[in-house]
Amino acid sequence: MRKQTVTAEDVAKRAGVSRAVVSRALSSNGSISPSTKEKVLRAAQELGYQVNFLAQGLNRQRSHLIGVIVARIGDPFRSSLLEGLLHEIQRRGYQALVTEITGEQDLTPTLRRFTQFRVSGVIVTSGKPPAALVNECVSQQIPVVGINRQPDIPLVDFVCSDNDSGARQAAEQLFHSGCRRFGWLNNTGSTWAGMMRGEAFYQALHQLGVDTQRHLSGITASEEGYEGGFQAAHTWEGELPAGIFCANAQLACGFLDGMRQRGKFAPQDFHLIGFDNTPQSRQFSYQLTTLHQDVAEIARRALTRLLERAKNPLQPSRIEWVKVELIHRQTSPRIG
Repeated sequence: MRKQTVTAEDVAKRAGVSRAVVSRALSSNGSISPSTKEKVLRAAQELGYQVNFLAQGLNRQRSHLIGVIVARIGDPFRSSLLEGLLHEIQRRGYQALVTEITGEQDLTPTLRRFTQFRVSGVIVTSGKPPAALVNECVSQQIPVVGINRQPDIPLVDFVCSDNDSGARQAAEQLFHSGCRRFGWLNNTGSTWAGMMRGEAFYQALHQLGVDTQRHLSGITASEEGYEGGFQAAHTWEGELPAGIFCANAQLACGFLDGMRQRGKFAPQDFHLIGFDNTPQSRQFSYQLTTLHQDVAEIARRALTRLLERAKNPLQPSRIEWVKVELIHRQTSPRIG
């Protein structure tokens, strides 16, 4: 015999309250006394009742789901960011609907999925998911928050690591370590965050009195991540700069290994600083000096901004900058 589904009405009868009180107790929305809430929760547990959040979404026009858009999920920093977001989403009483975007072809099915499940909002993580998807979500009145993306879309909030501060910290560390010739390493098709770090690095060196036209070399890796850094080390021609700043930690780790094959080591032959502080950068074989991004704080602020925008969709766009910290390790030791 098929087990009969327990309904919220059954819980109301067991607890001796109205259906509306059950709804308030189980959703944590509205005013309800602690004793009444405890009575409803006890009745629900005794009956084995489970809240159907998708059904609630049909009634409220929005579900307890939050869409999370990621790109290149295999990247160590992006996977740690996703982990932080999932933890924060669940802590706030929601569930995540994660979608990896690889190109424009994913635009239509992703948007269809989000609208079908009536997501309460969408978080677009670092990387390069199509901006058209963000615009479509906004047009469908779905709240959106972008992480480490260019803040140029109306009615969308952004949470970004303080790339400018990080680049200045890197420039000052290299300069005060005695470096006078510098290098900047990024990859083709860089993210907005990567390009911002490069521009801020140039400006910081200039403010330190460095003639950037003569003493700053830039190289663009043909690939992203570790492979790009490794190839860049083998294609770098001419005198090696004394201090090198990389757009991210994966590029830096690849560059270190490539230079080792060429008989060059940090910090004896050059100083190197990355960005992200991924688990790999902490490994003994790398011990990379790098900028740490506070993933937990980024996730907390992103969820806060998303839920606030859901309450007031037409409020002006806001951007929040999250502090970064220079972590000193082997490739550019602490000064003094």
